[in-house]
Amino acid sequence: MKILTAMSGGVDSSVAAHLLKADGHELIGAMMRFFDAGDIAGNTYEAFQHSLEAVTGASAGQKLHVSGVAPRSCCTLSDAEDARAVANALDIPFYVFNFSENFAEAVMNKFVRAYLAGTTPNPCIDCNRFLKFEKFLHRATELDCDKIATGHYARISADANGRFLLRTGADTTKDQSYVLYAMTQAQLSRTIFPLGELKKEEAREIAQKMGFVNAQKRDSQDICFAPDGDYAGFIRQRTGATKKGRFIDRSGKILGEHKGIVHYTIGQRKGLGISAPEPLFVLAVNADDNTVTLGANEDLFTRKLTARDVNFIPFDRLDSPLRATAKIRYAHAPQPATIFQTAPDEIVCEFEQPQRAITPGQAVVFYDGDIVIGGATILG
Repeated sequence: MKILTAMSGGVDSSVAAHLLKADGHELIGAMMRFFDAGDIAGNTYEAFQHSLEAVTGASAGQKLHVSGVAPRSCCTLSDAEDARAVANALDIPFYVFNFSENFAEAVMNKFVRAYLAGTTPNPCIDCNRFLKFEKFLHRATELDCDKIATGHYARISADANGRFLLRTGADTTKDQSYVLYAMTQAQLSRTIFPLGELKKEEAREIAQKMGFVNAQKRDSQDICFAPDGDYAGFIRQRTGATKKGRFIDRSGKILGEHKGIVHYTIGQRKGLGISAPEPLFVLAVNADDNTVTLGANEDLFTRKLTARDVNFIPFDRLDSPLRATAKIRYAHAPQPATIFQTAPDEIVCEFEQPQRAITPGQAVVFYDGDIVIGGATILG
């Protein structure tokens, strides 16, 4: 097949490309650029543009419409150099695609709006949903490619009726199915995850054997557009100063002043600046009256959540309650639960045991063993 393979400059996408090439496929390697000039403080567009032209082999005057990013972020010049080096080693063409405008609206602006509304978003899910498996797939179609490939640790199979299924990666410590739950049948049908059956250590061993420059490269851990972890600072950069408000308890009693709701998320204890006889935790963030409710750790536990923007993978909707396991955040261990579809785009999930810090804006993802049933965005 002719495959457009995402190459971020990391070891995973590099090994994915190698495995596909070894299987005899025709490959086109491509890096997705997500930032434009000014999106990240301290960027120097022209300097990066000049350097990237040299890395990618662009001819004089050929604009790539990309920009530099903070040194600790992903998709840096160094990443582009690594991706290009691996593409050269594999003898495949390499391109840089500019998705900065799409990323700004579908991911960064949505991230800001969510925090200002008092919720805690997961931008990696939106990036996968709207960029990597939508815009990138569109670009593959324009290039007459049969499929796309990425370095995600997940698997795709089909059931007896030919419906595509998303499954967890064989390496449970690196499984990325949680951030892929929004994939559609059309996207699954045209996607390959070459690393789905591998462990991370095996991928590194392959990269080392191939002599790839990034064989021992450290994995990216932070949100790419806030690599220092200062989400509130990123939001201030794009919106201005955040408005101070009141800390209150569950009865409405004022406990003190907070520095802006974007600084807080459900379950948070550190950074509150409130003195109390017992530890206090964030129980709720209310954008309507600009308050943050604090309380005891035991007040964070609940058995039930409501979620919307539902995507199911093995079927289109639930006709009856479904027993499954569910995760309420990426690092959460799946917990037994029952799912009820209460509206065309809304579900209720009831856990067998109370779960701590169910957070609006995060995703709840449902599993049947290693099969991803689907997921939705938590309302509360």
